[in-house]
Amino acid sequence: MSKIGIFFGTDTGSTRLVAKKIHSLLGDELADKPKNINRCQPAELLAYDALILGTPSYGVGDLPGLSAGCQEASWAEFVPYLDNLDFRGKKIALFGLGHQERYASRFASSLIRLYHVFYATGADIVGRWSTEGYQFEHSDSIIDGKFVGLVLDQRGQPHLTEERVKTWLTQVMPLLLPSTYQVAAA
Repeated sequence: MSKIGIFFGTDTGSTRLVAKKIHSLLGDELADKPKNINRCQPAELLAYDALILGTPSYGVGDLPGLSAGCQEASWAEFVPYLDNLDFRGKKIALFGLGHQERYASRFASSLIRLYHVFYATGADIVGRWSTEGYQFEHSDSIIDGKFVGLVLDQRGQPHLTEERVKTWLTQVMPLLLPSTYQVAAA
C-alpha cells in the first residue's frame, strides 16, 4: 500500500489526539486515518509498507492494556498476535507519550517495548529523536543517545508538540515513503 498506516494505543485519548495531528499534517494523500490498535487485526498493519505507531507510557515501561490498568485493551493485548509475523521490508516510525516531571525516572519508557516488538519482526525502525529539550532522570527508550522515536510530553510541554511533530515528520517522511515524498517535495 502506498499510504502510511497510523496506529495507536491509548487510554485517556492523548495518543489518539497526537495520531490525528500527524494525520492532519500528512493529509489523506499520504496517510490513512489513524486507527486504535484495539480495533485492528495484524493483517491491517501488514497491508502497509510504512507505518507510524504510537503509544503512551504506563507503569514501569509497560505497554498500555488491561494488565497496566487501562480501561480497554490496547498494545499489551495486541502484540502477542504479532508472534511469528514477518515485517521485513516494512518501515516503521514510532512516537510515544510520557510525563517527564512526574515520571522522571522512567520517562516514556513504554516506547522501547514497542520498538523491541517490531524490531523482532524484522521491521526497519526509523525516526530516532534527540533527547535535547527534555528534563528527566532516565528513559529505557534511548539507544545510542537518542530516543527510538518521537517523544512528546503532552502534560509538561504541550506547547512544543506541534513543532516537534512537524520537525519529526520532515525527518521521517523521506525514510517512510521515499518515492512519494520526493515527488511531493519537488
